[in-house]
Amino acid sequence: MLLAIFTRTGPHPSLEVEPIALGPFLAASLAIGAAAYVLAACGVPYAMAIAFLYALTALISYGPQKYVDAAISKFWPPEVVAQCAITAPMCLAICQAIRLMRPKNKATLS
Repeated sequence: MLLAIFTRTGPHPSLEVEPIALGPFLAASLAIGAAAYVLAACGVPYAMAIAFLYALTALISYGPQKYVDAAISKFWPPEVVAQCAITAPMCLAICQAIRLMRPKNKATLS
């Protein structure tokens, strides 16, 4: 996205967005993604929470708010693919959180 602004590649992102505003956010997003990957590779239990945070940062660029954009007909394929790719880690993180919240030993009433 930042490179598209510098090269003035259309149709998006908008040229009204200052590159200085996108750079730190993209860097933070990539750092969160790298941290999620490394933590998952090491088997850290909370790695999926970091992956969920990474997916949320990706939704800022590829979220459903793009469907109301007038230029959606020019860039819909990458939007749909990105949203499908974002859905996978979010679903895995939610499933893992539900599994971790379940009690280990179910007490039975006698």
